[in-house]
Amino acid sequence: MDRARDRLIMMGMKILLETDRLTLRAATPKDVDNLYELNSDPEVMRYINGGQPTPKQEISDGIIPFWLNFYERGDGLGYWIAQARGNQEFLGWFHFRPGVGEGVELGYRLRPACWDRGYATEGSRALVRKGFTDMGVDRIFGHTMTVNTASRRVMEKCGMVLTGPYHAGLLPDIPGAEHGEVEYALTRDQWLASPAWAHERQARPAQG
Repeated sequence: MDRARDRLIMMGMKILLETDRLTLRAATPKDVDNLYELNSDPEVMRYINGGQPTPKQEISDGIIPFWLNFYERGDGLGYWIAQARGNQEFLGWFHFRPGVGEGVELGYRLRPACWDRGYATEGSRALVRKGFTDMGVDRIFGHTMTVNTASRRVMEKCGMVLTGPYHAGLLPDIPGAEHGEVEYALTRDQWLASPAWAHERQARPAQG
């Protein structure tokens, strides 16, 4: 194990997985400031609620305790802090959580400084691989607003296939909202049959 990972383990932080550049670890109450900063960026929140910030108290008293409850399941599902593997810089988070309906839902929220650098795809592909190889997941899906082309590209790079419109309730009042949301999905059988995943099916991420 590298020194950064050793330090996290010594601090008692559960690590879900690591990639070449990322560590996905369990959240702690100490993450409140980073999460508040993330959720205060209007560009980050654009497709979530139209760019509105999340009150810090809501993060400390609601969101983080909700996340912590997931870890008691012990099955790897939940919300995971993403940080740089080398210097442990906070980058954002990924979720790999029980979905409404069939399968496990994949999603993420990253700082703008991480955009267009491949972090979303790298973390998402690692979660897809772990879900199908270690966790017994049969179907993984994700959804986003139709006009959110960046997130749609990430799902496509994970081999996920457009399944159709997705209805999650109210959408933020931004241009393109009238087009609604779309869902992408990938089954374990599709993953096993995909030549694009042949190499990664054999290489598993480092785990805690």
